[in-house]
Amino acid sequence: MRLVYSPEAIEQATMNLAKQINKDYKGQQIHLIGVLKGAFIFLADLVRHLEVPCSVDFVRLSSYGASTRSTGRVEEKIPLQDPIGGRHVIVVEEIVDSGTTLAKLLADLEARGPASLRVCTLVDKTGRREAEIPVHYRGFRLKDGFLIGYGLDLDERYRNLPGIYVMEEGEAL
Repeated sequence: MRLVYSPEAIEQATMNLAKQINKDYKGQQIHLIGVLKGAFIFLADLVRHLEVPCSVDFVRLSSYGASTRSTGRVEEKIPLQDPIGGRHVIVVEEIVDSGTTLAKLLADLEARGPASLRVCTLVDKTGRREAEIPVHYRGFRLKDGFLIGYGLDLDERYRNLPGIYVMEEGEAL
């Protein structure tokens, strides 16, 4: 593993994202939708830096299984619970990669009539993008590499690492 984003860099990026969201939504309430499982750590840290009133919900979708590549098939494991019609919604992801899963989610959310719909991601990984995803708030931009740590996993392992690491080619898993 090779460290690409230290805990300190992640904290700074998260604070910067919250600052921009606070500015953009001053005087309004936002509804954050965390995409489980990976976004839970980033979402928790982001919320602690927000000054605007916010509510939180979660959805769990999967397109990876135990693989390092998206299968292209999106499976809904836990549906959204709260209504979003007329609300300012920000989808919070730890990473936008191929965009397949997020494109499906955004289409579903848009059909529910939010006042606005934006995407906030800690890592915008552009190298394998298959779907056009409007990323409004991004902490880091990276072309490629399989990332683990800070909520990012490989078959449910490594989420607990405080930094974000890239798995090196040929590394034993």
